[in-house]
Amino acid sequence: MSRFNDRTDQVAATTTAPDTPAASRTPAASRTLAVPAAPGAPAPAPSLAPTLTADRAAPEPADPRSGQARAEPTAPAASAHPRATLAVTSAATALALMTYTAPAVTLVDTAAALHTAPSAQAWLLNGTPLGLAAVLLVAGSLADDHGRRRLFVSGTLALALTTLLGALATTTWQFTLARVAQGAASAALLASSLGLLVHAFPTPRGRLHATGVWGAFVSGGIALSPLLSGALPGWRPVYVLLGAATLLVAAVAPRVLTESRSPRGGRPDLPGAAAFGAATVALIAALTLGRDGWLRAPVGLLLLASVALLALFVLVERRVATPMIDLSLLRNPAFVASSTGGLVTGLAVIGLFSFLPTVLQKALGLSPMDTAWLFLLWSGLSFVVALQARRLAGRVPTRVQLALGFLLHAAGVLTLLGSVDAGSWHRMLPGLVAAGIGSGLLNAALPLLAVESVPAARAAMGSGAQQTLRYVGSCAGVALTIAIATGTGGGLARGTDLAMAVSAGLALVGAAAVLGARRRQPLVSSD
Repeated sequence: MSRFNDRTDQVAATTTAPDTPAASRTPAASRTLAVPAAPGAPAPAPSLAPTLTADRAAPEPADPRSGQARAEPTAPAASAHPRATLAVTSAATALALMTYTAPAVTLVDTAAALHTAPSAQAWLLNGTPLGLAAVLLVAGSLADDHGRRRLFVSGTLALALTTLLGALATTTWQFTLARVAQGAASAALLASSLGLLVHAFPTPRGRLHATGVWGAFVSGGIALSPLLSGALPGWRPVYVLLGAATLLVAAVAPRVLTESRSPRGGRPDLPGAAAFGAATVALIAALTLGRDGWLRAPVGLLLLASVALLALFVLVERRVATPMIDLSLLRNPAFVASSTGGLVTGLAVIGLFSFLPTVLQKALGLSPMDTAWLFLLWSGLSFVVALQARRLAGRVPTRVQLALGFLLHAAGVLTLLGSVDAGSWHRMLPGLVAAGIGSGLLNAALPLLAVESVPAARAAMGSGAQQTLRYVGSCAGVALTIAIATGTGGGLARGTDLAMAVSAGLALVGAAAVLGARRRQPLVSSD
């Protein structure tokens, strides 16, 4: 894709005379549009510039007097503030992940304050990933077509407001609905973040640096949230502080971000968005309710509804002119590896580590702050490794790095076996180190593979697709972990060991699947 961009720059340069005044320079494609064709004259040959353009700045609206589009740049214009773009998108991403993981170490206190029954506690954790999974794919497509900065700012502002509303919740359902809304808002900013970064850093080297930093801040948000939750007096101040910080980022973002989009024309894919969102909600609801019995009628009906709605989604995507996701990407092994990596990360990593802090508080009697310091070993290492993983570029293929992350997670989790039953948090340290390194490799590889596996003009869509599966997997992983840990005979310690073994097994399957995805042909951009 970088060769396409370089070739576009050359074409644009040759169409402008070097001694032409800057104010009168107009791209060749725009000048061609402005000259009316003579009656009966043959159509002019298409210009190379627009066909080779991978991404472009937001186009000017059409001139209402002539009905013609105003001139657009033919080459991708770099962001005026690339470092500021990286700083703002990374900060917003960290805050989104802090909001996402906020209940991890405060679940016991939150459930007590809201009088949440044990069977409904999974909803306190699954509310945000439900909103994320339902909206991410839609958000990625909307960001590419209608403006990445616009969607990013809207999502960041919505996250701030819904987080503040979560602090005011007095019942389980109020809190859960606020969490779902937080997930939907986070989807908008997460999906558009990578699209903004790809536009701001058009070179492969710059893109590698930017996605590495962005992935590190995913780990950084996960690392800081437990410390913040444990340090503040109660769970409500946590959401107040996070909401205020996110509001500040939302105020700064319009000043430093440059709008970009890659419009395809046509109408928004509203039927596809509705079908996919409903299918995701039905699936996650079934997985969450399944812990109380998988053979119950509501669970079966929800699963059937999810399958039917997914089939409808595929049918819609094959027929609409501007689908949310290009289904031909499913034939691209890199895209399949990215999607598989996201799904298994949610199932094996996020699912287990979202509930494990609660296990330690109940089984070992650790306080929220003690739990936060212990898990900082895992999340802190994840942040450091993700930040430094860009040094592996050119030495280790991205998919190999992804597989290595899964293998290290599996090794670390297997090392944790028996530590809860022994009542010793010291025995957990080696396993947390190995799993933390593995998590860092995953968080660095996943965003890079997401943007590498799709054309640059569809970077937000590629990010949305991968992260959708990541958070669908996390919902399933949380429900599965809670069901195994609390529903297995022999007590919480034995159930947790079984949940760890399942997590390790899923990670091994993920490593094999990612390594088995071989690129058979290069991805051809249709832009």
